[in-house]
Amino acid sequence: MSLQIIKSGILDTIQDCGRYGFQHFGINTGGSMDQFSSQLSNALLGKPLNDPVIEIHFPSPKMFFEKETVLCICGADLSPFINEQLIPIGQPVFIGKGCVLEFKKNNYGARVYISILNGLQIEEWLNSFSTNLKAEAGGFYGKALKTGDRLNYKCEIKFKGLQSGQTFKLLPWSTNKINHFSNNEIRFLEGAEWNLMTFDSVEKFKNDEFSISKFSDRMGYRLIGGNLKTKKEESMISSAVSFGTIQLLPDGQMIILMADHQTTGGYPRIANVITTDLPKLAQKKPGDVIKFIRTNLKSAEEKLLMQKKYLIELQHACKIKIDRLLDVIL
Repeated sequence: MSLQIIKSGILDTIQDCGRYGFQHFGINTGGSMDQFSSQLSNALLGKPLNDPVIEIHFPSPKMFFEKETVLCICGADLSPFINEQLIPIGQPVFIGKGCVLEFKKNNYGARVYISILNGLQIEEWLNSFSTNLKAEAGGFYGKALKTGDRLNYKCEIKFKGLQSGQTFKLLPWSTNKINHFSNNEIRFLEGAEWNLMTFDSVEKFKNDEFSISKFSDRMGYRLIGGNLKTKKEESMISSAVSFGTIQLLPDGQMIILMADHQTTGGYPRIANVITTDLPKLAQKKPGDVIKFIRTNLKSAEEKLLMQKKYLIELQHACKIKIDRLLDVIL
């Protein structure tokens, strides 16, 4: 065995960037809620960006490392401690045999991502390692991690440079602080049924603030705010939806579909959150307030390309650094 959960958190699962190509069978994409932080944790270890990671929330798990590894924590700041010593997020750390990792305080954000250099021996289902809780497939036997669960590493590593008496060591590189927690602006594109809204509802959508309801989860964020209306009531044929689709519900409130969204929906799709703002949205918690900012497709595409370029360049640079410090035994 390699990694043991000695105290489970509220919802800890294995995720990657999602399961695509099966929506026509009713199987949703799933994957990490904050895909940027998920990929960033892999990039800082020089790993493929889509490698599976552990997604955790607060209250968070307590983990015991039965074998050494190198890991990187990205996303929310939940005050990670190794052997009672605070460690930074966004910086790789070597963890020796017998170390304990725990998270003690939620400073900001909602989700943390842990990438492990050795990789994990977990179940792939339909070309993805993401956990689908409803289907009970993918990830760690299709379920959330619980107290007593053990995860095996795919390979062992030998670390060069650990001094006598050290149980863990921060590696000498980190990412610039990329803070997608600092503001509440969420950029959007008009949806297929945008023009069904009344003029007053369009103005409310663009100018008002909305709070995230406590009835929110990985499937969708319900919003609380101005009562929006369509010009006339009419039935709709269920149509394809995606991560970030904003639907107008019959009660005049909205829901933003998140990573575990259904494959189709019958409510008006009034807008879509742009891909690069989904990580910011995913780090919001119930009670947080957001404001929608209109943008255009060209700008959204440019921001996505810039983000991908940054992650790929970082992954290549960190791969060189990792290879200099470690011997990987396959």
